[in-house]
Amino acid sequence: MSTLYVNANTGADTPSSQGTQEAPYQSAAYALYVNADAKLQVYKEATEETPAGYFEISASALKKAKKGAEGLKKKDEKAKKAAEEKAAKEAEESAKMLEAMKITITEDKSLPKAEKIKILNVSKHIDQRVKVQGWVHRLRVQKGLAFIVLRDGSGYLQCVLSGDLANAYQTQQLTVESTLSIYGTINKLPEGKSAPGGVELVADYYEVVGLAPSGKDSFTNQIAEDADPSLLLDRRHLTLRGETLSAVMKVRASLLASIRRVYKEENLCEVTPPCMVQTQVEGGSTLFKMDYYGEEAFLTQSSQLYLETLLPALGDVYCIQESFRAEKSHTRRHLSEYTHIEAELAFLSFEDLLTHIETVITKTIQYVLEDPVAGPLVKQLNPGFVPPQMPFKRMQYIEAIEWLNENGIPNEEGQPFKFGDDIAEAAERKMTDTIGVPILLNRFPVEIKSFYMKKCADDPRVTESVDVLMPTVGEITGGSMRIDNVDELLAGFKREGIDPASYYWFIDQRVYGTCPHGGYGLGTERILAWLCNRFTVRDCSLYPRFSGRCKP
Repeated sequence: MSTLYVNANTGADTPSSQGTQEAPYQSAAYALYVNADAKLQVYKEATEETPAGYFEISASALKKAKKGAEGLKKKDEKAKKAAEEKAAKEAEESAKMLEAMKITITEDKSLPKAEKIKILNVSKHIDQRVKVQGWVHRLRVQKGLAFIVLRDGSGYLQCVLSGDLANAYQTQQLTVESTLSIYGTINKLPEGKSAPGGVELVADYYEVVGLAPSGKDSFTNQIAEDADPSLLLDRRHLTLRGETLSAVMKVRASLLASIRRVYKEENLCEVTPPCMVQTQVEGGSTLFKMDYYGEEAFLTQSSQLYLETLLPALGDVYCIQESFRAEKSHTRRHLSEYTHIEAELAFLSFEDLLTHIETVITKTIQYVLEDPVAGPLVKQLNPGFVPPQMPFKRMQYIEAIEWLNENGIPNEEGQPFKFGDDIAEAAERKMTDTIGVPILLNRFPVEIKSFYMKKCADDPRVTESVDVLMPTVGEITGGSMRIDNVDELLAGFKREGIDPASYYWFIDQRVYGTCPHGGYGLGTERILAWLCNRFTVRDCSLYPRFSGRCKP
């Protein structure tokens, strides 16, 4: 019977160890695992009674070592079995791949010619052979069958591959976001099955246009759902492919088309004012400055002043273009660049302006909900959405601060509101959400509104101004009647400390045929946040720009 040596301090439980005094094992369990019949000598440190050296293992330690050796043996057997199973599986996969590589995918030329269509129109081609092209949105490949949800921007279509088409090597290599051209017949789904649109394409042939990466570079690893929001913004070009963001963008397109339809019905003319300007509209602190051939210029905060100049030439006008505000604000409703919908109308009263604004909003939302693409998407994104109905609740500023005080909502200093206080976003939102209906908040004090806003004839302390407040999002529109008297306008410039010289063209509107007029601006992204139930306006902009973010 051989003897094996164990030293917990200097030994090693490795195949290179020999169990000798010069190369002992580290544990008794490993020694018995190597040789179950061996006698064990265990090294012990010196004590007062005995010197250091190797001694025969005690009965209790031997019992424990035998149990440990059994565990190591079972672990080894399990590892060997797993390795054998892995090798067998790899061999099986390798054999499958070799078989798959023998399969050649070819188009059957005897089939009817496939008509190239967009997924949006699949319902018009039931039982017909078609060709659809797009990106692999979802993918499931199994033996003899492959299910592909294809996306082409107009919709989603489930495609079913079977037989050789599913077993082919190129099908085994497919990845999410690869681009394909798939040929096949559109079938209605049988009872009990579900897929986008209630139809599926039974494929008879397909081509790979572009294969997306797999492994660590795969699409899903680029934009994991739990990724940091900043990383998702860096990869916005990829996140836009997701179902939610792409749905918001489709609703956005419908919203802009719908408001243009309303403006046409209301006989407003669309114009395109400049974005590079040398005057301010909403205060100098939020201007983006630029060098314009050696002169100081700015990115526009609003096209309002230019729109006013067009009233005598074109009548009522509107524009849809970008505005820029250099606000270092990180609230959920602020952007540094946003799509501004602005309109100016001539020969109307303040009440006419309020009615016009609520008409534009309600009819635009109606048309979006009636849109065959955008309507269902709004229901999907915002199931509880209730379209606004006219008339909106009219509420004067003085009534609002009374409501806030009665409901114990303080101003920004933590004090009760007093006349002249600006109603900050938090208080405004709480009031709007509590009341729960669209509000035309109007008649704001002169000192908290812009220099060009007309004073009320019955109370010169306040202006003919309005903010449209919507539950869950707050302010989406701001507007007013404009000062139409040249002396009063010049007094406004003086009050704000603005040199009127650069505004000669704007002042001339009050000299060469003045008239009562008013206008407003709508923030596209804020309307979308309300309509699509998005927490932040950043989700409603293609590539959002805000303080610290100007990429990609």
